[in-house]
Amino acid sequence: MNQSKFVKIILAIIPAIIMFLLVVFEPLYSLDTMFSDKLYSQMNGTGTAIKIISIDEDTLAEYGPFSTWIRDKSADLIDVLYSDEELSPSVLAFDVMFIGNTDEGIDNKLANAASKVDGIVAATNIVYKGKTKYLASGMPYYDAWNIDYEELPFDALNKNVDTGYTNVSISKDGFVRSTQVYINNDSDIKYGFPGQIYNVYKRRHGENVTIDETVKNKQIQFFYSGKPGEFIRYSMKDVLDGKIPATEFADCIVLVGAYATGLQDSYHSAAKRGKDMYGVEINANIVNALLLGKIATPVPAIMLAVIFAIIIAIYTYLAREMKMYPAILIGIWIIMANIIIGRILATDGKIISLIYMPIMCILVMAWVIIEKYVFEIFKKRQVLDVLRKYMAPQVIDNMAKDELYNIQLTGENRHVAVLFVDIRGFTSMSEALPPEEVVKILNEYLTLTTKCIFEHGGMLDKFIGDATMAIFNAPNDQDDYVYQAVMTAIDMQTMGNKLSQELLKKYGKEVSFGIGINAGNAVVGNIGSETRMDYTAIGDTVNTAARLESRALAGEILISEEVNKLIGDRIKTEFKDTMSLKGKSVEVNVYKVVQD
Repeated sequence: MNQSKFVKIILAIIPAIIMFLLVVFEPLYSLDTMFSDKLYSQMNGTGTAIKIISIDEDTLAEYGPFSTWIRDKSADLIDVLYSDEELSPSVLAFDVMFIGNTDEGIDNKLANAASKVDGIVAATNIVYKGKTKYLASGMPYYDAWNIDYEELPFDALNKNVDTGYTNVSISKDGFVRSTQVYINNDSDIKYGFPGQIYNVYKRRHGENVTIDETVKNKQIQFFYSGKPGEFIRYSMKDVLDGKIPATEFADCIVLVGAYATGLQDSYHSAAKRGKDMYGVEINANIVNALLLGKIATPVPAIMLAVIFAIIIAIYTYLAREMKMYPAILIGIWIIMANIIIGRILATDGKIISLIYMPIMCILVMAWVIIEKYVFEIFKKRQVLDVLRKYMAPQVIDNMAKDELYNIQLTGENRHVAVLFVDIRGFTSMSEALPPEEVVKILNEYLTLTTKCIFEHGGMLDKFIGDATMAIFNAPNDQDDYVYQAVMTAIDMQTMGNKLSQELLKKYGKEVSFGIGINAGNAVVGNIGSETRMDYTAIGDTVNTAARLESRALAGEILISEEVNKLIGDRIKTEFKDTMSLKGKSVEVNVYKVVQD
């Protein structure tokens, strides 16, 4: 492994470590839950199976302070709802505390009413020791070791009803989105209020399923079915007054609970931020979630952290190797995949974090943008500043547009095609014309040669009087550069002939090009001094191309045997002669391009 690759791996591991720590320690828990509450919420309606009988403002206005009548009126409510056993509720659950003895007659009234029917659930309260503990998921957690004691209904009632604790599980961000379904106390399982309602409902419908068989780790996160106020609700006063027929509650799960501000039983629910939900309605949502399977448990933090860290490490490594736009697109895809997979897992009962992957992907994308744009732009400007000393502005602009910055600014040995073109007859014409006309005509011809060179991807090396030198396959690699060099020469001749006809009409004189092309290895790089440098090619390949141009007749394109071999039969050529060229110890075979 070379050092550069090692560094790339290290740089990819750094965000992976950050990701791991984020998922394990959840410093952005509140932000994560705010986002996941929106995504995971399944507000698909509360249905009609669960109904609430509310101890609301009207009920309090009618009967007075809550504590003075609750047991008496609860007994009356049982008698009303169970007056016809065939049309009675499946479960009647009191989210009300009946702790300790009060008036013996009223207590017996309630206990006797409950003893005559099946399906009554009463609330209890577990008193814990110490401070609330939180799981890694942010969910509060207690076990048998934390229990100090349990506040139960008075003895006569407790013997005739099922009970469940109503302690609310408030997550560490202050919202209710989870519940501890049961607690193991020695060999005994103590169910929470919603769990006990669920168990009794299943039992009354001939099913023996209990929650401990369907829920792991005692804790679940539930998905709300409705926002505050969406469950079907009736005032307790109206039910007792007969305004609401008892048949309205047939075969339903009925929860009785506080629905007035003064009773102080409301909480921040994850169903709708900014609007509190009464405890009885939270319990209704939990029961509904149990019935519909809208429950989930968090994926173990360590396992999720490892998976996320591996993903972000791979993405970081690949993103830094890619071009910017594909890297960003992949980052967006990972973010969307995280959300989609999170939603799919939620329906299967698993919860994953939704905020840390987007945060890390965005940070990596920002890193890529900074690295590929800020640093690269600075680097490219340095390269262009150097190139401006010896290359034509058109070449610089073309390279900048195509992002061809991987240039060897020192010398290198490259296989190139070299083209020389000279204007035949220009000297005699210049002697007969005013200087300003001579310059104008020369500029037209040089513009023509430059245009042809650029159109075929060549590099304009220099102007030498009325001659032009071009290099192909430098400073960057070029596809099929020998063929492109010959096509440049053909275009020069074609366009030059048109310009020559215009000169003939205007001045009575015509000129044409003589062109020579050779291909081979040459030393390419900076040639010159500290004050003046040229990026050019030197060597026998260049000299041979210049000699071929000097031997070319007006309108003729001469190419070396190497060029002829490389272009094959794509361009029509014919053997011209074996020539002795200046500076060559042996004669060379010369071909000319046959133009239609």
